[in-house]
Amino acid sequence: MASALARRVGGSPAAALWAAARGFASVGSDIVSAAPGVSLQKARSWDEGVATKFSTTPLKDIFHGKKVVIFGLPGAYTGVCSQSHVPSFKNNIDELKAKGIDSVICVAVNDPYVLNGWAEKLQAKDAIEFYGDLDGSFHKSLDLEIDLSAALLGRRSHRWSAFVDDGKIKAFNVEKAPSDFKVSGAEVILDQI
Repeated sequence: MASALARRVGGSPAAALWAAARGFASVGSDIVSAAPGVSLQKARSWDEGVATKFSTTPLKDIFHGKKVVIFGLPGAYTGVCSQSHVPSFKNNIDELKAKGIDSVICVAVNDPYVLNGWAEKLQAKDAIEFYGDLDGSFHKSLDLEIDLSAALLGRRSHRWSAFVDDGKIKAFNVEKAPSDFKVSGAEVILDQI
């Protein structure tokens, strides 16, 4: 068990034991089944929200029949997220697409309007799809929720990445701490596809 878990959390047996103790979703899991009934909100302007009657996107529409790289992070406009995590995927989008990836998705416990503004500021909206997990239900379902109240962020997401093929998690990487950026970047997931 430790060796399989080690692969999904960056190769370290210690990291694998840490992830097992945390109860994270695992390689081979169906991401849609792990989060039943959960929908995400695509990043958008307020006017786009009104025009679509504040629609949400069911997970099956995001994952079924597609090869997806998805990554989660503590929040928009935060340090490591803005300076390293999103840019790693933006800068490697051509390499990811060359490996057959249909979409690269960033999801955070934020509203879709904040994510839209942040994606535009990072000039990443053309490369990456951004989704808001407004109430954190997606991250809770995957056991990826973390309390960052000490940093005045409240309940948020661990920093993580995954390669998902037709809903099945094929690779999964979780950082030990939200400020870490060792196993969840595009460079790591590229080697796992």
